[in-house]
Amino acid sequence: MDLRLHDTEPTSVERAAVDGVLGPPATAWEGAERSPLDGRVASTGHAARAQRHLLLPTLHAVQDRVGWISPAALDYVCKRLLIPPAEAYGVASFYSLFALEPRPATVAHVCTDIACMTRGATDFCKRLQDAGVDWLESPCLGMCERAPAALVIEAGEEPREAVLAPASVDSVVAAMDGDAPEPEAPEIRQATGLRLLRRVGLADPTSLDSYRAHGGYSALRAAFELGPAGVIREVTDSKLLGRGGAAFPTGRKWDAVARHPVRPHYLVCNADESEPGTFKDRIVIESDPFALVEAMTIAGYATGCEHGYVYLRGEYPLAWKRLQQAVTQARARGLLGDDILGQGVRFDIELRKGAGAYICGEETALFNSIEGFRGEPRNKPPFPVDEGLHGKPTVVNNVESLLNVLDIVLEGGAAFAQIGTEESTGTRLFCLCGCVQRPGLYEAPFGITLGELLDLAGGVLQGRELRSILLGGAAGVFVGPDKLDLELSFEATRAAGATLGSGVVMVFDDTVELAPILLRIAAFFRDESCGQCVPCRVGTVRQQEALLRLANGKPRGGVKTELALLGEITTAMRDASICGLGQTAANAIDSALHGLNAFPTEEAM
Repeated sequence: MDLRLHDTEPTSVERAAVDGVLGPPATAWEGAERSPLDGRVASTGHAARAQRHLLLPTLHAVQDRVGWISPAALDYVCKRLLIPPAEAYGVASFYSLFALEPRPATVAHVCTDIACMTRGATDFCKRLQDAGVDWLESPCLGMCERAPAALVIEAGEEPREAVLAPASVDSVVAAMDGDAPEPEAPEIRQATGLRLLRRVGLADPTSLDSYRAHGGYSALRAAFELGPAGVIREVTDSKLLGRGGAAFPTGRKWDAVARHPVRPHYLVCNADESEPGTFKDRIVIESDPFALVEAMTIAGYATGCEHGYVYLRGEYPLAWKRLQQAVTQARARGLLGDDILGQGVRFDIELRKGAGAYICGEETALFNSIEGFRGEPRNKPPFPVDEGLHGKPTVVNNVESLLNVLDIVLEGGAAFAQIGTEESTGTRLFCLCGCVQRPGLYEAPFGITLGELLDLAGGVLQGRELRSILLGGAAGVFVGPDKLDLELSFEATRAAGATLGSGVVMVFDDTVELAPILLRIAAFFRDESCGQCVPCRVGTVRQQEALLRLANGKPRGGVKTELALLGEITTAMRDASICGLGQTAANAIDSALHGLNAFPTEEAM
């Protein structure tokens, strides 16, 4: 990409896609016809630069309309937003869902990640290739309980997206021809003990009236009676810890932002669940979107945030549609906007769609993405509660964390704290997938053992033997069958050297070879590293190279030497990487090498 604009002009279709987001250009500086004033007056500079945060939605519009982003289209975006071409190219090329080379209007993105590997993804891709289907390899699509999965995207005046899970060659071909099946409703297999999932399958996710008939918006009214300080007090008393992996006390975060004198405050819901094996946010948003809208409204009220964002991963078309409908209905009924329920409270929600970047699940990388920059993490401090989105105090919570607020407000923090364990209160959503009888989303109180959770899912597949379990996803830890009595709580898993992470519980039986799984994890982190810091950028590559040598039976200097090298790489990434991606990129691999003896040394053989 050159540092200057090209001489080519965008097509009328590309121009219309950009103008559909930004409005028609007003001056020649923005790409309109020249006027006599344009030679003497430069207008809209500050206003255009203030729209930088619309870069990602504008790129989405072009990709959705044409199927790829041409240099001419990118130039036009640069003119409209006054962004240097090389910088805009750097943003567009950062995301896997954007194509900067010509691509067919209809293409299938096929998941080749860990859960789908255990369900025949490799053979499925070969059959697609033999059938002549235009397909692209994709990291986890968040459909792990129905693997193998594919996402068919068709660009055009009315773009279409279809998620297929479980996918077959016939269903992919039919979807690419415009005959995609209706998405299946999620099946919640538990009959009792549901709190966060109690409305799934009962309330109509497209109807605000149905949501209210099932108790919706009673929590918001209770929050108004408590007042902002009262809500924060109950959240603090509940001991609610964040469910995104870091387990930071939610009440402490809310209180820090609420007390901050700098204005405005922002609320960001991190719904970019890209951790392989995770699908809980997708199911909740598809099935109970109004609950998220209500919970965000309470959070905004309590912390003095008048504007909230939901950053939703781009591979969730149904969740995007349902959330758009929920926000629109809530706004029309006075449950979002300038005077919510006549209380003089102002809060509204804006939706932002990711474009295929695992790193944007890191909170500061997410801020950069919303602001129109590459999704690269920022150094901390300053922390988001002081300088977050647009440099202002920001509350960041994931979907599951926010949903717990509804029950906390209704029941009281002390009652909520009685559920679970002393340090891990409430229930947890677990994403069970892989080689289990009944993969799916399960809700259980903290403190349930790993074995009890597997029993809820029917155990391993019929006639097979349990080999290992991956807790927390690709950034998590492998444990063996000897850990079935492990208590699933933050404190117990931490003491055992494991992690709950994003709630992934991925099961492998004796038909699954461990080496290909480790190679896939290594390739995932190599591809998803943003490349900003040397320990992660280089370490993820070197990690994969060493694993390839081990898997191919060609260790350099012997297995023991390679394992020692991997240990040094692990230490460097953990100690010196900027963000959690690099710090955890070796966790699962390291646990398999030493806990499961994935590549035995010469002495052990």
